[in-house]
Amino acid sequence: MHTRRTVSRRAFLAGVAASGASLASSGKASAAGRSAPASERITLAAIGVGSRGRSNLLHFLEQDDVQVVAICDCFRDRRETAKAMVDEHYGNTDCVTYRRHEDVLGRDDIDAVAIATGDRWHAVLSALAAEAGKDIYCEKPFCLTVSEGRALVNTLAQYGTVWQCGTQRRSNATFGRVVNAIHKGMIGNLKAITTSLGGWGGDGIAVPEPEPDPDEFDYDRWLGQAPWAPYSPLRVRLWRNRWDTGAGVIPDMGAHYFDFAQWAHDSEDTGPLTYRGTGVWPDGGFAEVPFTVDVEAQYADGVRLVMQCGKCKEVHFQGDEGWINCTDEGVLTAEPASILRERAASQVSWTFMGGHVRNFLECMRTRRRTVSHPEVAHRAHTIAHCANICLRLGREVQWDPAAERFVGDDDANNLLSRTMRAPWRI
Repeated sequence: MHTRRTVSRRAFLAGVAASGASLASSGKASAAGRSAPASERITLAAIGVGSRGRSNLLHFLEQDDVQVVAICDCFRDRRETAKAMVDEHYGNTDCVTYRRHEDVLGRDDIDAVAIATGDRWHAVLSALAAEAGKDIYCEKPFCLTVSEGRALVNTLAQYGTVWQCGTQRRSNATFGRVVNAIHKGMIGNLKAITTSLGGWGGDGIAVPEPEPDPDEFDYDRWLGQAPWAPYSPLRVRLWRNRWDTGAGVIPDMGAHYFDFAQWAHDSEDTGPLTYRGTGVWPDGGFAEVPFTVDVEAQYADGVRLVMQCGKCKEVHFQGDEGWINCTDEGVLTAEPASILRERAASQVSWTFMGGHVRNFLECMRTRRRTVSHPEVAHRAHTIAHCANICLRLGREVQWDPAAERFVGDDDANNLLSRTMRAPWRI
């Protein structure tokens, strides 16, 4: 077992004064350490470099006090593509590629990892990285069950790990402006929060095929903690549509929007008490998650949290004296309109990640908790998992946020955890 290694041992204390850059109201973040020498840079490895992982990688490459030194992925073509990005940025070929995460976590010269694998790997890899003394930027959903999320929160606390969930709207000026307006009482008493999660789909029939060459794609490692199943391209491409490897639309977008809702509702250390709703499942085929959902959760103070699918991705906050709506593109509308006239209306899209990355890096230096720290992320993800359990059981469920158990409901509580395939654990 590794002891906790703080990144300050590599001259980070000298960099603290230079790391004061934060989210600017214009939607851009200035990078600290513009002239940071190589010896004072945070060394980072990217684990999981599909489309989302490569997007995250670009944001880390923009930071002049970061040096990306390693790439890890089960797919050889992804490893090569990401390495080419890094090499082109730095003008050298120093970045090393790995198929096995153990080789990355075993390097003492790596300070942090950015994890953007499939969902089933997020918590397991975060725990392994924490044990290895790395700080972690981890994509969402960061867990597949409530118990998995709580276990990771405890593990990260044990190792003193700086961990940031990839719910980047937390560091977005537009979303922050909405929260400030609600906290100031500009729409009166908050009554309801409606989250529009967007559409979902991708059905089909899985046909087992021979396992691929591990040099091209390591399927067994890709499965991770999930139970073994025959390989098929469809299983790999549509992994979000199976309970073993993903969890459907509610945790996928809800991880962002429920975090936003909890922030605005000022309930980040708790959650709703009841869940009821309906879902529409595909008729046959590969998928086993609902494609359309309509769920309502209710907090102790009566505030309703509604989860719906649809073409738009947005969150609507309804008060007894007005409302404010925020789309994922950062477009704000409100009633009364004076809410938006208080100062120039900002419009920062969900794609902006600079502030979130900077917050993570600054917290690495100061050892303070991030804005999307483990506990606040866990509570938002718990809402998503409780909603899914409600739909899977086809009935209302009662939740105790303090005990993190369903009230008098053994069938629901049995879905709070699952057995991981050996040797993976948290």
